[in-house]
Amino acid sequence: MGAADPSDIRNWQRRPDGITTSGKLEPGDPARLAAIGVQHVVNLALDEHPEALPGEAELLAAVGIGYTHIPVPFDAPTSEHVARLRDAIAAADGPIHVHCIMNYRVTAFMYLLDLEGGTPEPEARGRMTAVWNPPESDEPAARPWKRLILKS
Repeated sequence: MGAADPSDIRNWQRRPDGITTSGKLEPGDPARLAAIGVQHVVNLALDEHPEALPGEAELLAAVGIGYTHIPVPFDAPTSEHVARLRDAIAAADGPIHVHCIMNYRVTAFMYLLDLEGGTPEPEARGRMTAVWNPPESDEPAARPWKRLILKS
């Protein structure tokens, strides 16, 4: 049997399509992702975030994992960011892991991609709200996410 999912990574999720998602990665996490077969990581967080993993691309490369960085400002997510994530997932060769800092960006974008792919809305929403529910949030930080989601 292979390694178990590193479910202690912040807001870890394994989706039905096999894609794994999470919040921030720690220095030892690239090796843990490699141990479960991840071959490509997409990071939606900004490099300058205080909880970003310094040298992430190099740490992933050292364990044979490819890397795509799509920096998404938390206060300004766009449908172009979603399209770039869609393209990165489509281009990935093998199992993929998508993360940000809290798994908020990721789950909101995956919700939109799920809808695009024909996932029933209640199922897609359930996956997102297991981590974060921007359409129902009154937090000011959720407003741009609510707008992005509700216009879909």
